[in-house]
Amino acid sequence: MSVVGIYPGSFNPIHIGHLIVANYMCEFEGLDEVWFLVTPQNPLKDNPAEYSADQRFRWVRSAIEKYPKFKVSDFEWQLPYPHYTVQTLQSLRAIYPEKTFSLIIGADNWFVFNQWKDYKTILNEFDVLVYPRNGYDCTINEDLPRVRISQAPLVDISSTFIRENIQMGKDLRFFLPPEVADFLC
Repeated sequence: MSVVGIYPGSFNPIHIGHLIVANYMCEFEGLDEVWFLVTPQNPLKDNPAEYSADQRFRWVRSAIEKYPKFKVSDFEWQLPYPHYTVQTLQSLRAIYPEKTFSLIIGADNWFVFNQWKDYKTILNEFDVLVYPRNGYDCTINEDLPRVRISQAPLVDISSTFIRENIQMGKDLRFFLPPEVADFLC
């Protein structure tokens, strides 16, 4: 049975930090693949994504196409809105019973994980890999055996940082996959 890491996000835009984390998960955390799950709209975020879902999907697809362990998915786009991770993971498991799914989230999301819909179901039914984020001290209680902190390198880049600095005229081409940089920089 192959182990697939589900890496949900807006990827607004995708940047090298996303790619570094996903690469680490495949090469060092025992995942056979990472599926970048491009979310149309995060239910915990009030503001819509700056770039369209189609554009973000195309950027992710072009950024990862040469690495066979990465896949891009618009799976949530077929699910009813709002898109809750618990429903996504359960639907994926039903459609792909030959795969084991693990959720990949940042420490910033772990910090608010108790606000996620049916978060206890996720904790009981799926493995969760938490990668470090600057400013978030992450500890896991012993009563959560399916959750572990990844030793992925700390990459202090965010899509918000990218968007804000591009708007200020900064050249951030080396923070982005070339295909995305060609469009934004």
